[in-house]
Formats: sequence, C-alpha cells, structure tokens
Amino acid sequence: MNTFKRILLVEDDSKDIELTFNALGKYNLVNEIAVARDGVEALDYLYRRGIFAERPEGNPIVILLDLKMPRMGGIQVLRQLKSDVHMSSIPVVILTSSREEHDLNECYKIGVNAYVVKPVHFTEFIEAVRQIGVFWAMINEPPPGSMKIQ
Repeated sequence: MNTFKRILLVEDDSKDIELTFNALGKYNLVNEIAVARDGVEALDYLYRRGIFAERPEGNPIVILLDLKMPRMGGIQVLRQLKSDVHMSSIPVVILTSSREEHDLNECYKIGVNAYVVKPVHFTEFIEAVRQIGVFWAMINEPPPGSMKIQ
C-alpha cells in the first residue's frame, strides 16, 4: 500500500494553475492536485460538500492558497481552517502576488505555515512551486490520519 499524496491548489488564475500543474507534475511529487478556484470552493472541497461531497476521504498534504480571489479570499479561508480543530493541522502555504505587509502579518498571525510571493518569471515560478512540492510531499511528515491509504 502506498500513501496517497494530494495537494489542494486554491487559485483563480488559469495561467498560475497550469504552471503549478507543470511544476508539480514534472517531478511526480504528488498523486493528485485538486483545484478550487475561490475560497468558497476550497471550503466545499475540504468539508466534502456540494460538488465535492463524493470526493475521496483524507485531507491534502498541503494547501497552496492564493489571497486575492472572487467570492471569498484566502485570508478568510485561512481563518476558517485554523479555527477548526479538524482542519487546523493541515499545512497552508500562501502562494500569492501580494507583497502587502498587512497581508503577510495577518496570515502569520492566523497561523499560516509559509508565505511565498509568486515570482513574475516563468522559470522562477516553476522552481518556487517545485521546492514547495518537494518539501511538503517528500520531506515534511504530515499529521497522522491526514492521508488516505490506497
């Protein structure tokens, strides 16, 4: 039996979704990358409701979370996750273009695990995502019970 490694990417920009898939897929770091295009979809995914009600059990090994999204932003999602005893141990990496000091401070105050500002250049973005993927998928030890055994 292998451990099933899933990353939840919460991102509304199609180009960034494609680049993230390319970076993680190129190195075979995870079995699945689930995508939510805004904060509402992210919470539906994590709580297995709506269109995600039938998704397989188990939490992602890490959530890559953008901040500036429609319907519900990343800070609101982070607040919800870190205040929920069942979700608070899921590692969250903010992957955003925001360099605003307020956003950075607020995310760390809430309990984010890392804050990465998206590089503008394609190769830098790919390398940043690859490094995030290597750490969370290969090096970091996830919380017990967070991954489903297949």
